[in-house]
Amino acid sequence: MKKLSIGRKLSMKKGPRKALLRGLANSFLLNEKITTTEAKAKELRRVAEKMITKAKKADLPNRRALATDLTPALTKKIIDEIAPRYKERNGGYTRIIKLGPRNSDGAKMVIIELVKGA
Repeated sequence: MKKLSIGRKLSMKKGPRKALLRGLANSFLLNEKITTTEAKAKELRRVAEKMITKAKKADLPNRRALATDLTPALTKKIIDEIAPRYKERNGGYTRIIKLGPRNSDGAKMVIIELVKGA
């Protein structure tokens, strides 16, 4: 019996989808808040929360894993500034706020942002 795969395809093949999510994650973690479509935000949430969890531990293997997807300056920012905010929190670092449809094509738009840390 065929099982469903986890995640959304976003009408793309694996390479372009991975590149899109990597770029969205870089923008999101740099600005800590972006506006995008609902489907992209829900996929971005999965990626960004895993990155923050790795940054909380911040040992060498996790630093290297983060460095493959993020710029060097952003890797430093996520480990030194973002991750310490959530040291007492076990997940749930992001919030998605629905905005309504986009005028041009009617896509559902949302704001995805980091929640305030303790």
